[in-house]
Amino acid sequence: MKTHSVDFLRTIHNRTAEAAVGPSALRNQGAPGVIRVAREYFKRLDLRTFAVSNERDFVRKLDAACDDLRKRFPKGARNWGAARKALNLFLRDALYNTFLSKHYHLEKIESWLEVPLDQYVAKGLRGDYEGTDLPKWNGIKRLSPEDSMAYQRAAKLVAQKKNIARIHLDLLYWRSGT
Repeated sequence: MKTHSVDFLRTIHNRTAEAAVGPSALRNQGAPGVIRVAREYFKRLDLRTFAVSNERDFVRKLDAACDDLRKRFPKGARNWGAARKALNLFLRDALYNTFLSKHYHLEKIESWLEVPLDQYVAKGLRGDYEGTDLPKWNGIKRLSPEDSMAYQRAAKLVAQKKNIARIHLDLLYWRSGT
């Protein structure tokens, strides 16, 4: 495996941070500047901290980064759901980037990554999930950790049936049917 320079990897990291959270991902979150803050946060986020050896440690790192990002959002937009979605989008794109994934060994966390939740994923899960315990979808702005956990549990079961990791469900459900 070819080793790339620190500058090259930083450039790839920054590009991934810019591209991961597009304008439609976090619109109407309660204040302007949410996307800018998320992108700047991801540029400084150390991906090595996520390449842990067990799921419990991964979830702890994810929760800590989510809370840290949420606190940095502008007043009026400090909601948990927006921070979690943005973080999951960035980690997904880092996994999908060959250079970042290989350098930071992100393949080992693929099965622990969460699907970024939005209305399309919620609708897709409702159609594919056989359980009856999914909460009503009220949007990213009002997403609670508890409701997110219920959707992530359902996503894990649906993904197992599809023989993929739940992170990839976003690709299947994103604007499906449009």
